[in-house]
Amino acid sequence: MREVISINLGQAGVQLGTVCWQLYCVEHGINPCGYPKEIPPGDYGDVPTDNNTLQEGFHTFFMELPKGNFTPRALFVDLEPTVIDQISMGPYKKLYNPSNMITGKEDAANNYARGYFSPGMELQEQIADPIRKSVEACDGLQGFIFFHSFGGGTGSGLHAALLERICEEYTKKKSKLEIAIFPSMKLSTSVVEPYNAVLTTHATLEISDCVFLSDNEAMYDICQARLAVDSPTYINLNRILAQSVSSVTASLRFKGTLNADFIDFQTNLVPYPRIHFPVISYAPIVGSDSINHETLSVADMTRTCFSSDNRFIKFNPDVGKYVSICLLYRGDVAPKDINAAITAVKEKRQLKFVDWSPTGFKLGMNNSSPAVVPDDCSAAPSKAVCMLCNTTAIKELWSNLNVKYNLMLKKRAFFHWFTGEGLAESEFYEAQDNLLTLEEEYVKLEQTP
Repeated sequence: MREVISINLGQAGVQLGTVCWQLYCVEHGINPCGYPKEIPPGDYGDVPTDNNTLQEGFHTFFMELPKGNFTPRALFVDLEPTVIDQISMGPYKKLYNPSNMITGKEDAANNYARGYFSPGMELQEQIADPIRKSVEACDGLQGFIFFHSFGGGTGSGLHAALLERICEEYTKKKSKLEIAIFPSMKLSTSVVEPYNAVLTTHATLEISDCVFLSDNEAMYDICQARLAVDSPTYINLNRILAQSVSSVTASLRFKGTLNADFIDFQTNLVPYPRIHFPVISYAPIVGSDSINHETLSVADMTRTCFSSDNRFIKFNPDVGKYVSICLLYRGDVAPKDINAAITAVKEKRQLKFVDWSPTGFKLGMNNSSPAVVPDDCSAAPSKAVCMLCNTTAIKELWSNLNVKYNLMLKKRAFFHWFTGEGLAESEFYEAQDNLLTLEEEYVKLEQTP
């Protein structure tokens, strides 16, 4: 058993996490009360369940309870109760362990320092015990997967503090992966997003293993272009991101022809400890109205994945080089089709790799087909591919973030809100230096030795 504990932080993390668990339940045939769907309603007493119907790796993400029902190995944490209260009163309220739904009384107010110090510090003590119990319930914990945003107060501050604590208590050998919402270049939900994003990156750069980046702006465009949703909601965005998260975790939850687990991702995607920010793209993303008109061949899916229109974060891929690419295929896919598709992509798109990474590709194949939750506007194709790529082109994202950060820092704008909560002024300048160094490291990667 290689269990994984999911930790969902802040509004973005909690909302994305609930969508992911709904999708996992559909994929594994679990109803909103946590029982396998084979059991008739009304027989939910102490009925012994034949769990042979559940897939072999199912227990990596779900924990079995004495009554034969299952609960996610997940914690939901927010400094204010509104978002978690919606789950506690929603259709899946019986699925989750109430002691793993942790809320504070006052929110982080988009302030990294409030999430890291004051209210966040108080909540950390409440979080420690559920994490310890979740870890003790595992036979062989593989690692943690965090869902959070870079720009929010809880998603940045509390995440940084919690990650530091987990590193101290559970050794650095456990994988720590993150699904993170990065600040968009044009869209913004708060004025101080650059502060929060730079400070949390600075605090976690040396201790996080792999951070998969996405942003709302790119996902809005995908929803409008691919799914014909004129005014996408956060649920629409989270559902397309959940599909890629499902592909990333599928090899742990289902049997596969060529599996890729968390350690594989790190080994193949992270060339140096600090260069750990792969970008996600996914194909096909098809509306339920147009699924019957799509060809969905392996070659088409693979080609589409390399299109900037299917990337979950906005940047110009032509200004950099690939360091490594991980392609995770699901469903009815033959190895020979994958090899042919990759060969075609290499020839047609003339992919530029850094000189010191000549092979560049890591493959994963999983037999489970993608699924969708019942009221989703996207369709469930018979096969799909998720691409995780580490590319030097994302130096553009760091550069853009550094420019915005520097503009505010020069004026010391909004400083008092952060220093008033306990953040030292020197931390602002150390964070800036660290991020500028990271930007330079990406530039050096491209250079021929």
